Amino acid sequence: MKHDFSGVSKKRLSELFPIILSEHKAYWKKAYVREKVLLEGFFKDDMLRIEHIGSTAIKDLIAKPTIDILVEVKETTDLESVIERMEDCGYVRNKPDTDLVLMLKGYTPNGFVGQAFHIHVRHGGDWDELYFRDYLMEYPDVKKAYETLKIGLKKRHEHDREAYTDAKHDFILAQTKRARKRYGNRYLPARP
Repeated sequence: MKHDFSGVSKKRLSELFPIILSEHKAYWKKAYVREKVLLEGFFKDDMLRIEHIGSTAIKDLIAKPTIDILVEVKETTDLESVIERMEDCGYVRNKPDTDLVLMLKGYTPNGFVGQAFHIHVRHGGDWDELYFRDYLMEYPDVKKAYETLKIGLKKRHEHDREAYTDAKHDFILAQTKRARKRYGNRYLPARP
């Protein structure tokens, strides 16, 4: 079932999809694994890598209960065909930033229904989110600082997802720089 939010006002979207924070849930990892299997079916041999990213990937971190998944695909992938199949299964295409396409699941005209997912589809690369995730996993004090920041921002920006995300930018950038220095080129794609 295809959902179209193109005619929905920003105010209405903010009412339907507020910032929600939750204690970490063990089932998030299982939900990622189930979704991974579905995505492998959509992308088949075009998939280069798939990773659970974002706060739900980090044990004991308060998070928006949205599972972010990075899917790296070959340059030759017929994205329109894949996107059409995903839309037929209830995913919603969103405007991408660094993504080739961002597909959402769990978003309906009545608000969140079921587990929410953000599927970030990109070509193979050396993506910051992987470094940031690993750094938070390794450094509990940084993880705690990030959690504190998110709780404060939720209070100020509960109905403004863009402002919430933008306000985290400087913290994420600083920690990602530290992570890249620490981990080197851990996620740099192998070159043939």
